[in-house]
Amino acid sequence: MAADSATITAEERPLLAAARKGDEEAFRRLVEPYRGELHAHAYRMLGSVHDAEDALQDALLRAWRGLARFEGRSSLRSWLYTITTNTSLNAISRRPKRVLPIDYAPAADPHGGPGLPVAESVWMEPYADDKFGLQDGLAGPEARYEQRESVELAFVAALQHLPANQRAVLILRDVLGFSAKETAETLETTVASANSALQRARASVDERLPEQSQQATLRALGDERLAEIVDDYMKAWERCDVDAVVGMLTEDACFSMPPLATWFGPRDEIETFLVGSPMSGLWRWKSLRVRSNGQVALAFYSWDDGEQAYLPFALNVLTFRGELISDVTAFIVNTPPPEDDREVIARMPEQPTNALSLMVAFQNFALPERLD
Repeated sequence: MAADSATITAEERPLLAAARKGDEEAFRRLVEPYRGELHAHAYRMLGSVHDAEDALQDALLRAWRGLARFEGRSSLRSWLYTITTNTSLNAISRRPKRVLPIDYAPAADPHGGPGLPVAESVWMEPYADDKFGLQDGLAGPEARYEQRESVELAFVAALQHLPANQRAVLILRDVLGFSAKETAETLETTVASANSALQRARASVDERLPEQSQQATLRALGDERLAEIVDDYMKAWERCDVDAVVGMLTEDACFSMPPLATWFGPRDEIETFLVGSPMSGLWRWKSLRVRSNGQVALAFYSWDDGEQAYLPFALNVLTFRGELISDVTAFIVNTPPPEDDREVIARMPEQPTNALSLMVAFQNFALPERLD
């Protein structure tokens, strides 16, 4: 790709020489400019921030140990992407794919309240694109997807349904703008094989994606109108106004809450769930607006009598269709009880906080630990 046609830059050359002699600080400075985009690449491949961080650390360790074999015939960026891609492929082979509840099971009966959690870690995780330095726009002139568009929940979820090699090919070609030759070299395959995998991947992803990306939808709404809608939604939750919240949903809306396997939809079923559980009046809510996966997200806090404060409960990622909300994906940070006790599960705000979930859904977004 054009943006990657150069090999080693003048700035990188002395750092590379020093790193080859064992200078760890030189190596850190050498790879630091690429860390954010490599992390995003691993996240797209794996659907998990936690897994992406592990894969990136492994990839950088491999790069450090393999500096002597890097001859500079390709750019440092391409070389790092090759290592990160293959590290991610190794990780994919060792664990189940990450999904969202709507891909895991059919919609649940809202009269039964929230269902049981899935013990195995199979859920996608929210992505703090601002923290990890994801840029706006295209990664290169040959890319088909914007960088923020390529971490939207729908896009990453669609990727997780692809075979690993197709996933890698589509990301390298359509997100990063690698050429067919570069992609084939990265994956140690032929150009013909890479192109064939790309065609199959594109067809599969196109079937799963909505007609319009969230980036295009949010631009069409405009910042001022979007702020009005989100503010109204937040206030409706704080006063437990079910009618107002339901009125802001599309008719075919979905509401899911990983790690709980259950999800609710369409709109009238969500209304039944809201009345019987989160908006029943048993809990008080406050929320803060953030951005996750290039989308609007709300960090929800529930009132805790013992702490006399609002404590983290869930990061709700909102998907818009026009001025209405079509999907709410609430990443809950409380630990569900292991026993089959729906009454306890229905009181999720009272359950202890899961440390990993809290880090992924709140700390990564630099959100406060409590609200007064």
